[in-house]
Amino acid sequence: MNVVIIGLGYVGLPLAQEAVRTGLRVTGLDINQATVDGLNAGRSHVDDLSDADIAAMLAGGFRAVAKTGDIPGDADVIVICVPTPLSESDGPDLTAVRAATETAAALVRPGCTVILESTTYPGTTDEIVRPILEKASGLSAGIGFHLAFSPERIDPGNETYGIRNTPKVVGGITPACTEAAAGFYGRVCDTVVRAKSAREAEMAKLLENTYRHVNIALVNEMAIFCHELGVDLWDAIRCAATKPFGFQAFYPGPGVGGHCIPIDPNYLSYKVRAELNYPFRFVELAQEINSRMPGYVVDRAAELLNTHAKPLNGARVLLLGVTYKKDIADQRESPARPIARKLLQRGADLSYHDPFVDNWQVDGRDIPRAASPLAPADLTILLQAHTQYDLAGIAAKARLLFDTRGKITGESVYPL
Repeated sequence: MNVVIIGLGYVGLPLAQEAVRTGLRVTGLDINQATVDGLNAGRSHVDDLSDADIAAMLAGGFRAVAKTGDIPGDADVIVICVPTPLSESDGPDLTAVRAATETAAALVRPGCTVILESTTYPGTTDEIVRPILEKASGLSAGIGFHLAFSPERIDPGNETYGIRNTPKVVGGITPACTEAAAGFYGRVCDTVVRAKSAREAEMAKLLENTYRHVNIALVNEMAIFCHELGVDLWDAIRCAATKPFGFQAFYPGPGVGGHCIPIDPNYLSYKVRAELNYPFRFVELAQEINSRMPGYVVDRAAELLNTHAKPLNGARVLLLGVTYKKDIADQRESPARPIARKLLQRGADLSYHDPFVDNWQVDGRDIPRAASPLAPADLTILLQAHTQYDLAGIAAKARLLFDTRGKITGESVYPL
C-alpha cells in the first residue's frame, strides 16, 4: 500500500509515523519547503514527535516532498490533513482544503482511496471535495475511486492516547468507500468505527468539540458570578466530580485555545445559519462567553492591583505560560495573546515566561522574556500550569499571584 499524506502538521505527521510503523510506504506532501527540508534532515516541528521519531520514520522509508512530481509510484491511499481556519466572517475557510484536493486530484487513479481528515462542516466531502476530484480525474467517486471522511482526533501532548489507540471514525460517500477507508485505518488504528456516511462522520467531530465548547463556557460563566458570590467554584467542581454518574468535570480558565474548541463549533453554526436560516444559539452563546474571558482576566488583574494600592498602568505584569495547553509549544488561538494585548493597551509593563516559547510577539511587538518564572513583578498571572513550573515556589516568591488555572493556594494567591 502506497500512502500519500497531504499536510505534515500536528495531524498529518503523527499519522505518517504510525503508517510507517506498520510497514506501509508513506510519502508526505507539504507546500512548506522548510518543513520538507527539516523533516528529510531528521528535524521535527511538532510537539508530539521528537527528532529521533523522525529519524526512525526516515529509516522506515518515509520521505517528505513539496511537489507531486516527486512522489514515487502510484498512490493507493491519499489522506488530506490541512488546516481549516475561520474566515474573516467567522465561516470556514476551505482554501487549503480546496488546494489540497486539487493536488490529490492529480494523483487519483482507478481504485485508489481519498480521505479528508480536515475538520469542516457536514457536506464538505460530498459537496466540495468530490466535484473537484471527479472533474480532474474523469472518474466517479464511489465507482472509479473511493472517497471518505475521517475526523482527526489528535490531542497534542497527550501521552496516553495517540493514533494507534484512539478509535477512528470513518464515513464514506458509499458503503464501499467506508470499507476501503476502514481497510487503511485498520492497519494503523486498533479500533475503527464506521459512520453511516461521510456527513455523520463530519458531524461527529463537530459534536465532540461543541460539547466541550459549551461546557467550558458554562463553568467560565460560573467562575465569574461565583467570584462575586464568594463561592469557591474549584472546590464545588471537586465535590461534584465525586458523583460516579451523570457528571463530567470541566474547568474554567482564561479563555479557550487550540484549533478545535474556539473554531470548530463555528463551522456548525455557519452551516445552520447558511442552510436553515436560524442561529445555533448554544454555540453562539458559548462563543460569546468564552471570548470574553481574556477581558475578564485583565479586569480582575486591575482589580487585584488596585486592592494592593497599585494601578495597572505602569505595573510590572508577568505572564506565566503563553501556549494554549500545558507542556506543549503550540500557541494556536492561545488566550495569552488577547490578554497581553489588553494589558498593553492599559499601560502594563509586560513580560512573560514559558519554558516552551523562546520568543513571543503580540501584534508585532516583542514581549520581553523573563529569566525565570520567579522574576520580580507587581502581579504574576498563571495562564498555563506547565509541569516544569514549581507552583509552590512561585506562590512563595510572587508578590501577588493571579491563578487562572486553580492550581495554587496561598495567602498571596487569588483564583480566577
